[in-house]
Amino acid sequence: MHIEKRRLKKETKFYLAHTLRKEGKVRKIRVYLGNDKNKLKERMKTAKQIIEGRIKAYKDISDPFRNVLDTKELEEIKTLEARGNIKIHHLSEDEWKKFSESFVYDTNAIEGSSVTYKEVNDILEKREWPEERRKWEISETYGVYDAIKYIRKTKGHISLQLIKELHRIAFKNSKQFAGKFRERGREVVVADSFGNIVHRGAPSTVVTKLLSDLVKWYKKNKNRYPAIVLAAVVHNQFENVHPFADGNGRVGRLLLNNILLKHNKPPVNIELKNRKYYYAALRAYQNDGNIRPMIELILKEYKNLKKIIKSKR
Repeated sequence: MHIEKRRLKKETKFYLAHTLRKEGKVRKIRVYLGNDKNKLKERMKTAKQIIEGRIKAYKDISDPFRNVLDTKELEEIKTLEARGNIKIHHLSEDEWKKFSESFVYDTNAIEGSSVTYKEVNDILEKREWPEERRKWEISETYGVYDAIKYIRKTKGHISLQLIKELHRIAFKNSKQFAGKFRERGREVVVADSFGNIVHRGAPSTVVTKLLSDLVKWYKKNKNRYPAIVLAAVVHNQFENVHPFADGNGRVGRLLLNNILLKHNKPPVNIELKNRKYYYAALRAYQNDGNIRPMIELILKEYKNLKKIIKSKR
């Protein structure tokens, strides 16, 4: 690391800089230290920590499939799909309605919404708004439901435009930044409802780059890996990057389902009761690049799919 000086008009600005070589390309990371030469030393420690964090992000987040499943494991997943052991079947319109309501309830409840399953049904089918619920909870009930309808119709698998559009649809009436990635300098640390840190988002400066890499990875491998593997990797990697100030969990679960649908698989619902396992699967991927826990959770939820679409919650 070294200090760089830049002369802009009549002012000299100082930066702490570090050159990083990644995949044959040279990248330079800079952190602004100010324009007061006498205060550089006291700002160096914080700037160094920021640069080290960004270096780690490039190393730990930029490879969306670090811990590759071996050939035997991939064949086992394909066999499960082929035999129907995970209840793979297409949904009727009535089943889609029941699934969508369950998905809206569970995916919002995981993120703290207090709207009950019955209230979801009343909001979507009867247009009845429970008085004790907050306006943003009602808005996001409609928004996530609309986003599900969108992924059923869209032909796109994954792109930066699709990611932004899903966020915009889901949060158009509840968040001012709907459809917009985090602004430069806005960093995030995500904790679950138990106070445990689930993961740290990528530095805002590399969000677009990392998502572009993920899109390229998917296009390269979409015919190589089973749909469940593709969906799990894209979902987990998206959550690692955490491109939005809020709403990443719901968009990630929509992306997961979009990829399953595009490979002619039915959707999957991560249920509120399995939230603890879901968070553990996210941590396993971020900490060790281990995709297996998320695949196992998807398989578990597939087994529950028939119960969801046949039962009255």
